[in-house]
Amino acid sequence: MDHGEVLDDLDARLLLLLTDQPRLGVLECSRQLGVARGTVQARLDRLERRGVLRGFPPDLDLEAMGYPLTGFAVLEIAQGRRIEVVERLAAIDEVCEVHSTTGRGDLLVRVVARSNTDLQRVIEEVVDVPYVERTSTSIALTTPIPFRVRQLVERARSGV
Repeated sequence: MDHGEVLDDLDARLLLLLTDQPRLGVLECSRQLGVARGTVQARLDRLERRGVLRGFPPDLDLEAMGYPLTGFAVLEIAQGRRIEVVERLAAIDEVCEVHSTTGRGDLLVRVVARSNTDLQRVIEEVVDVPYVERTSTSIALTTPIPFRVRQLVERARSGV
């Protein structure tokens, strides 16, 4: 994807509409935006090719699914072993997200758990991954700002 390419007004309006109402179909999007169905489909296809639009997964509440605890583990790993560690972390169901980072740690790992005891089990699984040398874990108490992108789409729409 060309990271310098910005969204035009119609792209931004379409993405905002789908951000607010992700279950809308192409026909309803075209009606609400006042453009042809083919235009909406072409825009969606182009946004997908560019890597802007990755899909339409449902927005799940993990707490409602029985995972009320979220933890963040900073991992220090053996040099040159990132790929092996990430592959093993991917096999742990409670690992929701992993980021390679700069600074003191090498990986930032978001995990979920059913209880404190369950979190300890999950962290022990993470620590048992070969080449993980050190970890530091924090528990999220609240999420005052959940993951969001709407404001970035609005900024793109305004051309800022």
